[in-house]
Amino acid sequence: MSLTIQEARQQVAELGKKMLAGGLVAGTWGNISARVPQSDVVVITPSGMDYTKLRPSDIVVLDLTGKVLEGEHKPSSEAPLHLAIYRSRSDVAGVVHTHSEAATAFAVVREPIPPVVEDAAMLVGGAVAVAEYALPGTEELAKNVVTALGNRYAVLMANHGLVGVGRHVEEAFTVCQVVEKAAKIYALARNLGEPQIIPEQDVLTLSQVYRHSYGQPKK
Repeated sequence: MSLTIQEARQQVAELGKKMLAGGLVAGTWGNISARVPQSDVVVITPSGMDYTKLRPSDIVVLDLTGKVLEGEHKPSSEAPLHLAIYRSRSDVAGVVHTHSEAATAFAVVREPIPPVVEDAAMLVGGAVAVAEYALPGTEELAKNVVTALGNRYAVLMANHGLVGVGRHVEEAFTVCQVVEKAAKIYALARNLGEPQIIPEQDVLTLSQVYRHSYGQPKK
């Protein structure tokens, strides 16, 4: 997926509205970013602005050091977190941070979400680990998240929320949706009995199938 800067800004603005409408955040919390392919340019939601009113021109353009290249607004306070992920993961071109209820409940009790459903296993590549607590917007939090994320595609932030990453920002958004659903299913299943975890080798196979052969072939 190849995007121009303007197309990436448009996409992030639209996903902000979708994130709020889907109940993944409340108010102006949460943040979304996209990396422009084959570049060190990142576009990110501004700090504290109403998602329903976001325009593409409101989305801030940064380089990987955090320098503002374009935009009139202050970038999200979690920009250090997004940029740290991009610097550590060349395969990632989208980062979405949500405060969805079920996933955040696991973050509050600091319990990982195991691979109990196939779509989450495919997208995440294993359990959703919990990053150690640090204050929001800090370099310490960014470091903790990068460490806990490893080579997977989702991570919980202790007492805070969820981060999903992807090969593009739409995939990162889907990761957050699927992890939230998996958290709800896992919590419900524990009330019914003993949830059965998908074996590690099967998780690896599911993830590889999704990464390499899921969907329609590229033309």
